[in-house]
Amino acid sequence: MGARGFLLLVCVGVRLFAGSVTGRVELRDSKDSAVRKKMDYSGVVVWLEPLDGAPALSSTVRAKMLQKDKTFTPHVLPVSTGTTVDFPNFDPIFHNAFSNFDGKVFDVGLYAPGTNRSVHFDRPGVVRVFCNIHAAMSAVILVLDTPYFAATKKDGSLDLGNVPAGNYKLRIFHERATGAALLGAERRLTITADALQLPLISLSESGYVEAPHKNKFGHDYGPDLDDHGVYPAARK
Repeated sequence: MGARGFLLLVCVGVRLFAGSVTGRVELRDSKDSAVRKKMDYSGVVVWLEPLDGAPALSSTVRAKMLQKDKTFTPHVLPVSTGTTVDFPNFDPIFHNAFSNFDGKVFDVGLYAPGTNRSVHFDRPGVVRVFCNIHAAMSAVILVLDTPYFAATKKDGSLDLGNVPAGNYKLRIFHERATGAALLGAERRLTITADALQLPLISLSESGYVEAPHKNKFGHDYGPDLDDHGVYPAARK
């Protein structure tokens, strides 16, 4: 058998011994109006950490977080370690995406409408992203040492397809859940070639306290900065 035939058999074997994992997350005790009134359970990230060895991760993967209507989209973006995230500006105004959190400290600087900036995420962690001009803009990039993850849809459903057979720890991230609540939702799973339906994951937002963030200089946002990142006095 030639090398190509051997590789084909290996690839087929991987597909044969991979299973899908589906489930649903429900949020409880929320103060957020989208959750209480519209039952919007989106933005919860569920991932699987292999317990039988580290998976291979690519350093050439790209993802995208749009800036449009003074909003980062998606609001929560899970990526694998080694991913480069593009921040295209689709607004008719300037933006300045930055993060001063330990997951990844970066500042792409002020950039114009129709342009793009990129950031490479080389280690796992929670990266909270803001705009230095617009205080209301915020997002989360969750960098994971695994390719097996999914973010919930509005109805709370999730689907992790083609997960190789093996033993895993299921972990969860939700920006409005406490560390204790997230830890309590963890569990161990054994994946086989059969489809696995997870039991309902009920996650409480009780105990969440929203804290205001500062600008990239560590100061409060001022009312004088305009959409071009310039103080009006500087235009005179």
